[in-house]
Amino acid sequence: MNNAPIGIYDSGMGGLSVWQEVRKALPEESLIYLGDGKNCPYGSRPSAEIRQLAQDAVEHLLALGCKLIVVACNTATAAAIDHLRESYPTLPIVGMEPAIKPASLATKSRVVGVVATERSLDGDLFRRTAARYGADIEVLTAVGEGFVELVEANLEHTEEAYARVKTVIEPMLRRGADQVVLGCTHYPFLREAFLRVGEEYPFTLVDAAPAVARRVVELLSRHALKAESGHRPEYRFETFADEAYRERLASKVNL
Repeated sequence: MNNAPIGIYDSGMGGLSVWQEVRKALPEESLIYLGDGKNCPYGSRPSAEIRQLAQDAVEHLLALGCKLIVVACNTATAAAIDHLRESYPTLPIVGMEPAIKPASLATKSRVVGVVATERSLDGDLFRRTAARYGADIEVLTAVGEGFVELVEANLEHTEEAYARVKTVIEPMLRRGADQVVLGCTHYPFLREAFLRVGEEYPFTLVDAAPAVARRVVELLSRHALKAESGHRPEYRFETFADEAYRERLASKVNL
């Protein structure tokens, strides 16, 4: 038994979609969420810079006593997860994988769309995953241009959000995509806009966050790191930005 917190890290607010799933799956675990904020978005930054930002974040969470780290950022996972695992070989680290496998298993049209950041789509992790699970289907990709900025500005429920989402995903829907993979943890906050587009072009959204939460549960059990039964969890929010941003992180999940 180990009552130390789980650390969850993202470039900004997007990883809160993963935070919500982890909290749901593990209601007795304390969580520390680190939303960089200062350097968000990561999507078009050089890989070397993202690796350093990710390492700084992990160091910060370890200094706060975290027992397991979730890199709840697809871009940081693509650029830095191998480096982090080499740097901290005894630390359980969970990253984000593009949910191409469940999408490829579920598709009836044999066409799957993936919406992600530029850096995620350009990474080896995406290429390996797409090659492994998308060999006999057509995988269409698109960069969610401006999506992160909309979520960071709390504009995900606006007409602007709907228009941006429609512009990005409509071409892949016209080509027959019946599964759309959300390849960035910010994107689930735009679910309402995606579903509005889906009224015209029916498709299923595929989000990796629940699978990440299941992986956290598995690793806690494997390494005997679960909190004691009846442990009263604490939730803490950290950022490299200012206090106003930290408060916005908590308010994003109604805490």
